[in-house]
Amino acid sequence: NGGLVRIVTLNCNGIRAAARKGFFEWLPGVKADVVCLQETRASEDQLDTDIFWPEGYFCYYFDAQKKGYSGTAIFSKVEPNTIRRGLGFKLADDEARYIQADYENFSVASLYLPSGTSGETRQELKMDFLKRLSRDFSEKMNGEREYIICGDWNMCHKEIDLKNWKANRKNSGFLP
Repeated sequence: NGGLVRIVTLNCNGIRAAARKGFFEWLPGVKADVVCLQETRASEDQLDTDIFWPEGYFCYYFDAQKKGYSGTAIFSKVEPNTIRRGLGFKLADDEARYIQADYENFSVASLYLPSGTSGETRQELKMDFLKRLSRDFSEKMNGEREYIICGDWNMCHKEIDLKNWKANRKNSGFLP
């Protein structure tokens, strides 16, 4: 890309809630070239004021089919060549868990993994999501394009990554 790119990623826990808490006032001071958002929880038709389309950014939202649920977005100071919404399978696409901006030599993606915390069925869906994502990432690694994957993974790798790690050893996100 010819230079450094400053990328910020944030689980906004609802883009409208983030707006009320000062996200869009905070954004200019970050001086980010690309902002990856997870858990936007809004459809584009609900984002009908200019605040959700910050000046100086090309804004791309990916809305979940279920209102007020999950969702991802990318704000970029440079217009991407293409935007890819979804990964080609139901859970990723229906819940708007992946959006990717493609530039000349690299891509930036915003990923919001399922948490698996609402029961065994949801944990199984999360594990299937991870298998599919692993295949997709393996294919990406075999190409010449570089990828920057940002997001809320809903997982911790080591004890230092989680405040109450002992209490969470049997919970989704910190399972062996």
